[in-house]
Amino acid sequence: MTDIKTQLSNHAREEIDRWIKKYPEGQKQSAVLAALREVQHENQGHLTTELMDAVAEYLDMPLIAVYEVVAFYSMLETEKVGRHSISVCTNISCMLSGSDEIVQHIEKKLGIKTGDSTEDGRYYLKQEEECLAACCAAPMMMVDHVYHENLTPEKVDEILENLE
Repeated sequence: MTDIKTQLSNHAREEIDRWIKKYPEGQKQSAVLAALREVQHENQGHLTTELMDAVAEYLDMPLIAVYEVVAFYSMLETEKVGRHSISVCTNISCMLSGSDEIVQHIEKKLGIKTGDSTEDGRYYLKQEEECLAACCAAPMMMVDHVYHENLTPEKVDEILENLE
């Protein structure tokens, strides 16, 4: 079994515990998504098998159950990617409002295609986001889990240039 003391930081365990308290007693596995997001964030944007195993152990879950969550959710990465994760919604509302042009603009600005990271490791443009549930403010994108809505190429430039 993984030694969770070396795999999960004190901060990650505190954050996971905070989420566990939000669920009924005996249902700590409900915090799995929050736990995985936290350890992914601390590991520079991707999960390793060791970290997934540590989360499973901490939440008393079978390893396969954690792996299934990671395989299902597009916001969880198992490969090293750029520090800033950019997801542009390409579902119908965003598409009709210009998301294709936003994706093309980002690709040109960063010199990468969807699914790639910049050479300096600063940006990662996710392959595709089916829906980010902000249809009223289309087109929109999520950068590092923060929503940016009613996008224009100029607004995209400002958002990307203000990232650390």
